[in-house]
Amino acid sequence: MGIQFLRGNSQAPKGHAFLIARSSSNPNVVYCTYCIVPPIPMSLAKYLPPLFAAQIPSEDLQEATNLSGMPIPPMLEEVNSLEYIKTLAERRDDDLCDIGTVSSRDEGARMQMAAFSSQEYGQLYSSYFSTLKQPVASTAEIEEAAPLDDLDAEELLLQTMSERQKLSELSKLIGTARYALEGRDSALLQDTKRRMQRIAGLLAEKYRGKELVAAAVNPDERGARLAELYLSRAYKLLDEEYAEIPGIERSIRELSD
Repeated sequence: MGIQFLRGNSQAPKGHAFLIARSSSNPNVVYCTYCIVPPIPMSLAKYLPPLFAAQIPSEDLQEATNLSGMPIPPMLEEVNSLEYIKTLAERRDDDLCDIGTVSSRDEGARMQMAAFSSQEYGQLYSSYFSTLKQPVASTAEIEEAAPLDDLDAEELLLQTMSERQKLSELSKLIGTARYALEGRDSALLQDTKRRMQRIAGLLAEKYRGKELVAAAVNPDERGARLAELYLSRAYKLLDEEYAEIPGIERSIRELSD
């Protein structure tokens, strides 16, 4: 439930991806880093001078040996155009992933988000790569394992998420929905809508999750603005910033009329 693939397949990552995040205060501001998973196992510890290596705890050296996804640059940097990043991803055949929202003023958060999201992307790649080494299961084995599908891992995870985490997830999915609408990708749009409805159904009615979802999948430009307003209103409610809610609701009414 972390990074959302706008281009590519989470079940078969390419090992190189643009990771984008939007400013939590202004969704038009986009930050980006490029994540690479080395195709050949690499240990940073091998390249450290003995003097430095002796000063690093053995646990940290082990982590350096198990290096997976690397963000380049190591901090999310502002980009002039999301369209340019999309074009680059197409031309270079890179994955393109939305990793959520981040504060424009918090450089530490931008660095941490780049590191954590790269690690998550690396884990997805490692999981995919490990399947290439496994023998193909027989039909009988697949049928025997079928009852496990009744356990909905996504639903279980949603149940454990806080309201803030659910809103953050909706924020990511709004971006995915708008991307699907722009690219006329009906399959991605329907899947995104289903996931948004799932999350909205677990939120308290005061957050108006159903209206948010309806706005997010509305192809009209007004839909994108309404979705942002509903999301902003939800965050204001969550943070108990009630004084700012009437103005947001007024803007929602003006766009809805």
